[in-house]
Amino acid sequence: MSRVPNPFRLFILYIGFGLARLGLIDRHRVVRTTDLAWPRIVTGIARMSKNAVDVAMVGVAVGTSAVAGVGFAGPFWGLAFSIGGGVAGGTIALVSQRYGAEAFRELGDAVRASTLLVVVVSLPVSVLFWTYPHELISLLSSNERAIDLGADYLRIVGLGVPLAGLNLVGSRVLVGCDDAYTAMQVRAGGAVANIFLSAWFIFGMGWGVEGAAVGTVLANVIVTVGFAVGLAWGYLPGVGAFPVRIDPFGSYLNAAMLRDLVKIGLPVGLRNLVWTVAEFPMLAILDVFGENTVAAFVIARRIWGLMNTPGWGFGLASSSLVGQELGVNDPAEAEAYARDIIRFSVATYLVSSVLIAFFATDIVVLFAEGPESPEVPIAVTLVYAACFAVIFQGVSGGAAGPLDAAGDTKVPFASQFVGMFCVSIPLAYLGATTALGLWGLYLAFVAETSIPAAINYWRFRSGKWKAISKAYRPDVAASDD
Repeated sequence: MSRVPNPFRLFILYIGFGLARLGLIDRHRVVRTTDLAWPRIVTGIARMSKNAVDVAMVGVAVGTSAVAGVGFAGPFWGLAFSIGGGVAGGTIALVSQRYGAEAFRELGDAVRASTLLVVVVSLPVSVLFWTYPHELISLLSSNERAIDLGADYLRIVGLGVPLAGLNLVGSRVLVGCDDAYTAMQVRAGGAVANIFLSAWFIFGMGWGVEGAAVGTVLANVIVTVGFAVGLAWGYLPGVGAFPVRIDPFGSYLNAAMLRDLVKIGLPVGLRNLVWTVAEFPMLAILDVFGENTVAAFVIARRIWGLMNTPGWGFGLASSSLVGQELGVNDPAEAEAYARDIIRFSVATYLVSSVLIAFFATDIVVLFAEGPESPEVPIAVTLVYAACFAVIFQGVSGGAAGPLDAAGDTKVPFASQFVGMFCVSIPLAYLGATTALGLWGLYLAFVAETSIPAAINYWRFRSGKWKAISKAYRPDVAASDD
């Protein structure tokens, strides 16, 4: 996977080799994990940078109300990734195990079933966003200017919901087949195109928040076409060979595959949905603090998204590598990979968090109209809190990876639900209604990650996921048990 020298890969390798010298992880696993993780991290950085740049551009072009409006629309757009991520969570579990066992016919069935399922469940969401954008944004705020701008953004960006879901499925197919590099090329290329398209529509055409939405939809069209062509032909011009080729004319209605996708993917989708749904009451609570705090929180969450990208890489690397070992009936090696990746992930988060904290003020100013903007000092303190809290995400995401690969997806969902709705949101509410103030938001960031980290790691250490995985292994592997 390391086809070209890459500073991200080298950065992660140095951290991994340092841990290997200390005897904390295996050097061979460092290389395999890095080769799968770094392309996904770059993809995440590109995608989150795109989101951050959108916020920065509409902030400069339209003002603080536009930042708040896009922020209010954010959790609705996040539904695309909750739905698509749920189906894709089932996809990578089924694909990685079948790729490891070389059960390619079953692998194709899993991909086609995933494609059908994600389109069926996401189309109604697009219709809802197009039809009732103003009513939906009004649920979160009484700021009429922010509501109008948020509705303009949501109506258009909602057209991209099915496309975003398909892109997640396509990405997970390649990662499950041990090729995160190609997935990175396709998705990161789309994210870069998104930035340029949005800039042209926002500033060149003067379309404001609608321009940002149009750029997002068109970029998703580009990525969807790329995955469709590459998987159907086994090759994409300008990118290269894909690790598998999927017959697009095979059966999409495989009842067994659809059942497994729903059984595995539903808790993953619900877990992703926790993050999305939690933003609704969180933004409503923030509206009590005022527009400046809302804008500061939106800025901090965009920076949080950038900081959280290592977890995406390590989580998917763990799901793929653990799934491949389970597919060839080697649960001991699967557990060894998972354990090493958790340590690797935490160390990477620690290093990146220190760097972000050091440059926090400089980064926040990029999202505001100027350093004197009232939301800047609030956003900086929120970023400091996020830098501490996100380290726990290394444990949470790293431990969730092997559980996802095994099909043991209910506990990660429950852990995220408890952390967000039982602790994080109540802390934010206390901050808005008592003398706790902004400290409620700081503590909410920590609760959001530390509680899922503790629960997911406990489940991983129990080893129950290895037994659960037997129900989802390919027929050729299950027959060997």
